[in-house]
Amino acid sequence: MDEAKTRNRQRIIEAASGILEREGAQAVSTRSVAAAAGIRPASLYQFFGDKEGLLSALALHAFDVYLAEKQALVLTGDPIDDMRRGWDAHVEFGLCHPAFYLLMFGTDRPYRRPPAAHEAHDLLLKWLDRVAAAGCLRVPPALAAGLFQAAASGVTLSLIGTPAENRDLELSSRMRDALIENLTTYPSPSVGPGLASQALALDAALTAVDPADLPLRPTEAALLRDWLHRLAH
Repeated sequence: MDEAKTRNRQRIIEAASGILEREGAQAVSTRSVAAAAGIRPASLYQFFGDKEGLLSALALHAFDVYLAEKQALVLTGDPIDDMRRGWDAHVEFGLCHPAFYLLMFGTDRPYRRPPAAHEAHDLLLKWLDRVAAAGCLRVPPALAAGLFQAAASGVTLSLIGTPAENRDLELSSRMRDALIENLTTYPSPSVGPGLASQALALDAALTAVDPADLPLRPTEAALLRDWLHRLAH
């Protein structure tokens, strides 16, 4: 795509984003967006095909903004506190950009999620791998990520659906802390982490090592990781 087309596409996305945030997805139409962007509707069809294509592009744009904010968070030496901050950033994004958030996480079309959603999931997994490596995770990172995403999106959608004057953000903090308490051993018990946490910590350490540097055959490494996953459950 040449520079002029790139600028035109970006202008359309910005115009559509403004309508989406001001009036919601129902107000986003090819005609309204074309008028706001100062282009002919035919030009919009060339880029996005139809309204569904435009909404898909807006969802991708929303995830780009979301990921940029999440990646800007500076990780500390406390991976569990970073989990709290990541949760709070997720909820704050939803409350600041409710129309975008509904497009990203409240879709009424099952089994379809923008590709950037997978990138967001991978970013969460990296954070949880740090918790596992510290010996503080009670369940495998993949399960923890699913629980974390379900709880965070559920809380955020609930808060978005509540009038601002009736919104109680304690709902978010209580759910966050209850989930973290359930998923982690933080604060670490005085007797030390349990067997499951130790298994997850070793599994996370193996994940971070180049397979070529392991003094194990691939089949042996796979068997070891299978055993570790069994111990973690």
